[in-house]
Amino acid sequence: FSLVGLAPDTSNLNIARSALNDIKVVPNPYYGSSAYENGQLDNIVKITNLPERCEINIFQTNGTLVRNIVKDSKAPAIEWDLKNDFNVPIASGIYLIHIDAGDAGEVVLKWMGTLPPVDLNAF
Repeated sequence: FSLVGLAPDTSNLNIARSALNDIKVVPNPYYGSSAYENGQLDNIVKITNLPERCEINIFQTNGTLVRNIVKDSKAPAIEWDLKNDFNVPIASGIYLIHIDAGDAGEVVLKWMGTLPPVDLNAF
């Protein structure tokens, strides 16, 4: 048994460019909750299959920047808490997620979310 020659090739940009097609936002669409949430006030989606280093910008459909996330870790996914850069929950709607992976390229994803109103009387 040998692993010689089976090391990942991190210098092949063609493979990196084709891997951008595997990036997903889950769940999509988001209907008020996901399996990633632990409590009543959690709202979490994941952006999966990301490269080690990338910049993620989330926009409203009118072009307004909602959130900027810089990823620099080996983790293949990041969690988005459905809040903007000022820690304010986003509104229900359609969002565009732009991922810039440097030399590997860029990809734009569409995401739709329906967020429930917070019921603080339930505590």
